[in-house]
Amino acid sequence: MADNCFAGVDVGSLSTDVVIINASGKCLAEVVIATGLNGGETAQKAFDQSLNQAGLAQEQIKAVTATGYGRASVAFATGKTTEISCHGVGAHHLFPNTGTVIDIGGQDSKVIQVDERGRMLDFTMNDKCAAGTGRFLEVMAHRLELGLNELSDPLNIKGETVQISSTCTVFAESEVISLLAKQTPREQIVNGLQRSIVNRIWSMVTSIGIHGEVTLTGGVANNQGLVLVLEEKLGKKLNVPENPQTVGALGAAHIALRGYHK
Repeated sequence: MADNCFAGVDVGSLSTDVVIINASGKCLAEVVIATGLNGGETAQKAFDQSLNQAGLAQEQIKAVTATGYGRASVAFATGKTTEISCHGVGAHHLFPNTGTVIDIGGQDSKVIQVDERGRMLDFTMNDKCAAGTGRFLEVMAHRLELGLNELSDPLNIKGETVQISSTCTVFAESEVISLLAKQTPREQIVNGLQRSIVNRIWSMVTSIGIHGEVTLTGGVANNQGLVLVLEEKLGKKLNVPENPQTVGALGAAHIALRGYHK
């Protein structure tokens, strides 16, 4: 049984993620559950599940850093910090040459520049509108009667496309309804939606610039079609973690570890 372990808890708008690491940074547990209505209760539930997964007692967790929009609700946290800092540290841990992080979450998206330790140097974010986020994709998948896995199919971006001009989720949904009424093939609409998201990300990227390798984090990084379109737009390969949804929690755990040793 391991001693001196550290946890990161990321309470997001759609999911709550917990990662536990040991003193050498090895991941011992990784849990993702839906946030629901009560972020504090969900955080405790996810934390308990992660302890069970790692075979640990709560007393063996020496520090817990909470992050995400619901971080204030994590009563058992020993520290709290922004998800921007956590995604930078988490991305750097997975890909040490990361200089730029693109995080596409459930309700917002961010472009973050980091230094050689993953510390944030500069950032820009879209938190005023859900367009181009996980919630946007959920709404569009429902309207198109597709699963998220079908929406992300790389085959959809290989053929013809239609332009989705609205930058608002509500108006974009209206455009999709109109296109369906005209019997526009669904794969063309999906292609257009993916490219509209990438165009929003591109505008953020150009405002802050890119340096070093680019790492994509957040649940939307599981969207293979979007990854391909974004790589095409950026003209470079992206680092995509095996579990992009938990990068924020991973970074929070490493921040807890660093803080404990300080």
